[in-house]
Amino acid sequence: MKRLLRQPSWRVGESMVRPCSSYCCSCVGRLRGRYLQSFFASPTPPFLHRNSTSEHRLLPCPYQSSSRPYHLTPSDAQRRTIYALSTPPGKGGVAVIRVSGPDAYKVWNDLTRPLRVSTVDKQPTPRLAQLRHVIDPLTKEKLDDGLVLFFKGPKSFTTEDVIELQVHSGRAVLSSILRALSKLPYCRPAQPGEFTRRAFEGGRLDLTQVEGLRDLIDAETDAQRRIAVSSAAGTQRARFDALRAQILDCLMYVEGFIDFGEDVDELGQERMFEQACARAQDIIDCIHSHLSDNRRGEILRSGIKLVIFGPTNAGKSSLFNFLAERDAAIISSIPGTTRDILSLTLDIGGLPVVLNDTAGIRSTTDDAIERIGVERAGHVIETSDVSICVLSLDEIIPTAEGEVTITIPDDVIRHLQPDTVFLLNKSDLARVSTDDLRKALNDALLQRAPGTSRQFWSISLRSGQGTQEFLDGLASVLKERYEYSETMSLDESPLVTQARHRDYLESAVRHLGEFRSYPLSQIDIAAESLRYAARAIGAVSGSDVSTEEVLGAIFSSFCVGK
Repeated sequence: MKRLLRQPSWRVGESMVRPCSSYCCSCVGRLRGRYLQSFFASPTPPFLHRNSTSEHRLLPCPYQSSSRPYHLTPSDAQRRTIYALSTPPGKGGVAVIRVSGPDAYKVWNDLTRPLRVSTVDKQPTPRLAQLRHVIDPLTKEKLDDGLVLFFKGPKSFTTEDVIELQVHSGRAVLSSILRALSKLPYCRPAQPGEFTRRAFEGGRLDLTQVEGLRDLIDAETDAQRRIAVSSAAGTQRARFDALRAQILDCLMYVEGFIDFGEDVDELGQERMFEQACARAQDIIDCIHSHLSDNRRGEILRSGIKLVIFGPTNAGKSSLFNFLAERDAAIISSIPGTTRDILSLTLDIGGLPVVLNDTAGIRSTTDDAIERIGVERAGHVIETSDVSICVLSLDEIIPTAEGEVTITIPDDVIRHLQPDTVFLLNKSDLARVSTDDLRKALNDALLQRAPGTSRQFWSISLRSGQGTQEFLDGLASVLKERYEYSETMSLDESPLVTQARHRDYLESAVRHLGEFRSYPLSQIDIAAESLRYAARAIGAVSGSDVSTEEVLGAIFSSFCVGK
């Protein structure tokens, strides 16, 4: 018996083999560098033997003990069939477990069975729900009853074969089914966003639709839902494709000029090049109109940053609690009660709003912690989209009789922004007409902050007087500033909704500007700038994306079941 050399195994095609006993160079040379495609099913691995003609062939290894079979665990790259819970975990009526991949049909056979044992288990009919037992693939124990649907690729979300198990949403039920799926050697748990990524790789969705789908899942307000629906439906992609088509038309015009420009005289060549530059400028102007929207799309998608600020004891925390409809902030008559930034998300008029309460603005304080809070308040005010300055009428209006005047503290004046609106609180303590307040506020701002908005409301948070008018007015101000209405069509929704979109559009503008800067003698080089501009626009929808970092950043933000 030849002595078996315990050398490392080599991977050949679909099997794992060992070198022959002589370990010759020709054998090793054929085996080295090849990769395993699938694990072998036989418990006895093949063995390379050498015959009398010095040829090598695969035979069962005679020295392999049946009590010690070889098992090779397939890698994640080999296990192309994935599974995940697609509904939120916890108690509920129905939960959906999704399976996608080339072995989805095996899951149908191994994990489910007909309700009646005598029933012939036929092949599943695509898109037809069937009530079946869900079982453990090893013990055949019944785990639950549920509706099972089979989607034949490419007519599925991922463009692959898909199985959906609609079972009872109980913690024990879901755990047992997911554990049963893990026992199948050809299945593995899905990564975050892997189902959607397969839909993208299969051509079902482009990147703008992927982002729209993610935003639709995360949408909390009507405005967010409308923008997400527009993206998920492909409207946003069509608008980007229209921009890209304009650049390609300009490129074709230039390419035609390069190929056939010799047939045109010098004056005609200059005229044609000027026309191409004019087309490029029109595209630049169109892109600039989308870029100069004050980040409207990004703000509506992520939320309007609204900050409440003002002097101490003006009623800022009372306003914060009123908008939150709960006691989110501590209220007291002691100045400087609020020290840190308090935040919450609201829906005001269908718009997403990130509301921030800040410490009272004052410089005359000996409390080191309060000074830190005031500094943080100043930073939040500077980075906010809209700010509300809360003033107490009983403190800013002199008690002396005569003409009404408003005195705004110097510390507050320094933090006023052009988008600041005013809330004059405690109207029940200062009986002043609205016209007098408007005139007094205009006079005060004209002298010390002429660029500030004159929008204000007079209310009493204690009695509730004027609060409904304030809510309606604030919603109108936000809708007007961000050009939002309930009747807004999909085409009227903002084009740029992600920072990634803005980066690619700015890159396209730079390349178009480079094209216009080249002289007529370098038109062949200028045409490359047009190609780069078209590629930048195409990268928005994913038609020209090749970097793994961009795709990973997008799909990793999804939940596992999507």
